[in-house]
Amino acid sequence: MRDVYSIGNDLLVMIATDRISAFDVVLPRTIPFKGQVLNQLAAHFLDLTTDIIPNWKIASPDPNVTLGHRCEPLKIEMVIRGYLTGHAWRTYQSGLRILCGVALPDGLKEHDRLPEPIITPSTKASEGHDEDISRKEIIAQGIVDEKTYSQMEEATRKLFQRGTEVAAKRGLILVDTKYEFGMRNGKLMLMDEIHTPDSSRYFYADGYEERQKKGEQQKQLSKEFVREWLIAGGFMGKAGQQIPEMTDKFVNLVSARYIELFEKVTGKNFEPDASANPLERIERNVLTYLNSNYE
Repeated sequence: MRDVYSIGNDLLVMIATDRISAFDVVLPRTIPFKGQVLNQLAAHFLDLTTDIIPNWKIASPDPNVTLGHRCEPLKIEMVIRGYLTGHAWRTYQSGLRILCGVALPDGLKEHDRLPEPIITPSTKASEGHDEDISRKEIIAQGIVDEKTYSQMEEATRKLFQRGTEVAAKRGLILVDTKYEFGMRNGKLMLMDEIHTPDSSRYFYADGYEERQKKGEQQKQLSKEFVREWLIAGGFMGKAGQQIPEMTDKFVNLVSARYIELFEKVTGKNFEPDASANPLERIERNVLTYLNSNYE
């Protein structure tokens, strides 16, 4: 989760916090270093994909902060899936074979690789839950015009391919992810974070085939295991349900998973910033950058 601040009409300061949400509910405890992992991992991939599409990032003056251009958000999340996992699997398991207008073949198992990656957009709801929607419905409802949507589709496939290639080099499988786009000065731009554990799902490549053949669960790095833990505890964000107790052991496990993903994907050692006063550090670093680069 992020705190977002505006500076003038063009600049945004986005602070990645250690808060965590699932099923559109903010969980009661924070995850140490989660914000730093998300911010630095997103910055890593935004820098790696500027040749595909321009993005909103200008600089990352603090471990938890990205400063970037303000865009006019397009109210669609471009979800792309290479495997039948998570929401796609739950939909498939219910008996449906059409997801966001895309036909799925019979006979697939959970975590099977799809014949080719599919784009399954969702509405970007200002309140409540996001909802699945098809390309045809998006254009018919005028949410995004056909030309712009085609550009979003092309960028989504290229970004997913780049993420897949980077993950493969690190012994991982990029299973699925989502991208958000906006308009700035009449041009399409990539917004928000990309290829982080909050927006993406990764499997370990080693042993994937064997686990599929045996019907075993895949070893993964993503926030999905938090959702699975909540589901096992009887919570899916519905009225009357109670969030299971988040013990110190569980909180530390989640933190370790985030750090592991950062190191696995980037090949770099994670250097946690444990400042005594992180808010003071953030303010100092942001103001120093702004004073040095903007009058």
